[in-house]
Amino acid sequence: MFDSLSDRLEAVFKKLKGQGSLNEKNIRDAMREVRMALLEADVHLDVVKSFIARVREKSLGQEVMGSLTPGQQVIHLVHKELIQVMGGHNEQLNLAAQPPVVVMMVGLQGSGKTTTTAKLAKRLLEKDRKKSLLASLDVYRPAAMDQLATVGAAVGAQVMPTKASENPRDIAKRALQTARTGGFDVLLLDTAGRLHVDEQLMNELVDVAALVKPTEILLVVDSMTGQDAVNVARSFDTKLSVSGVILTKTDGDARGGAALSVRHVTGKPIKFLGTGEALDGLEPFHPERVASRILGMGDILSLVENVMEKVDLKETSKLQEKLLTSSFTLEDFLAQMQQIKKMGPLGDLMAMIPGAKQLMKGRDTNVDERHMKRVEAIILSMTLMERRKHQILNASRKRRIAVGSGTSVQEVNNLLKQFVQTQTLMKRFGKLGNKGFMRGGFPGLGGGGGGFPGAGLFGGGKPPGVS
Repeated sequence: MFDSLSDRLEAVFKKLKGQGSLNEKNIRDAMREVRMALLEADVHLDVVKSFIARVREKSLGQEVMGSLTPGQQVIHLVHKELIQVMGGHNEQLNLAAQPPVVVMMVGLQGSGKTTTTAKLAKRLLEKDRKKSLLASLDVYRPAAMDQLATVGAAVGAQVMPTKASENPRDIAKRALQTARTGGFDVLLLDTAGRLHVDEQLMNELVDVAALVKPTEILLVVDSMTGQDAVNVARSFDTKLSVSGVILTKTDGDARGGAALSVRHVTGKPIKFLGTGEALDGLEPFHPERVASRILGMGDILSLVENVMEKVDLKETSKLQEKLLTSSFTLEDFLAQMQQIKKMGPLGDLMAMIPGAKQLMKGRDTNVDERHMKRVEAIILSMTLMERRKHQILNASRKRRIAVGSGTSVQEVNNLLKQFVQTQTLMKRFGKLGNKGFMRGGFPGLGGGGGGFPGAGLFGGGKPPGVS
């Protein structure tokens, strides 16, 4: 997300930082380019005008013009203004009401409401220890109820059985009663959507809201629709007074216009960002962290949270110890690679590390992901003994592994060669007593943590941190 905007802003600020002093012309030219970058990212025009006016006014102040590092000061101002545009701070769900807390999920058809409902149930259970009841009010879309039952079961949430012949208002009343008698903390109502906003849809949602009196009405919006997302938010809010927005499909949105526009235009906070179809792909929206990502400053807090949530630190610690000796095997490497995969796409992880985006420039992380899958397929095609003792891999075994993994003998040989090189190198670090160096980073991200045993295993090159 924000890739194109980040690249454009990086070029603008690089030019600014290269100038010893700034004047009105420098700033005017820079703001013109920032304006174009925001418009190309599909940010709402009202947001762009307001944003540029505030940054220009503050940039022309004595604080910047008289600074020893005026370029850096402008970047600092842009960072602060981006945070404000997106709401200033993270706004959490209101779970303080008398249980069951009723949450209505609303939005257009195709925005990802049903999947997001399950993702939210999973997050409430794992992070807040809240038991949720899910109910589908969508009696119009074929298999909508079955879909909710499937994804609900996948996250360990209870889904109330419903029938397409029922009235959505009756389902809502029955769901509320079931949640009360069943001792549920939260009731999540997956409402119907349409291809566009219409009167029938809105009247139904208004009636349901009047019956169940929800604590939260969350609007689920497809971020890839850009400014249309803002118009949808405005329409729903006019009728329902939504309490927050969840932006979905953000992993496929390179522009990010919706994230930068929704709060300013509607006054409603973005509470979560949804990524992909995986049911753990829902993260809280932190304006300050998102602003840092946009400006290429990384997002260490989110990275640390990601590691703490998804990585088995005890297991990683054991693998680190083994990595510094000759006991690290292909089986261990497979286990560590699977831990890395839990943390999400490589591109997203790299975006969280300050400066990593510049280092990765020109490198296609999608290619790296595909290469990881091939490496995983090769190791999975080995027997347990072969993974633990790669020395027994002769020509016939390698041919069998290549056929089983859909790769070539050459690829199998390359993997083994790079693995042995990495194993030897890491063993040297262990003998030199550099364990402190190895433990200085994050598990699975190389340059420390020992969790990324050689970048060569993922498509060539030297292990991270080695020149």
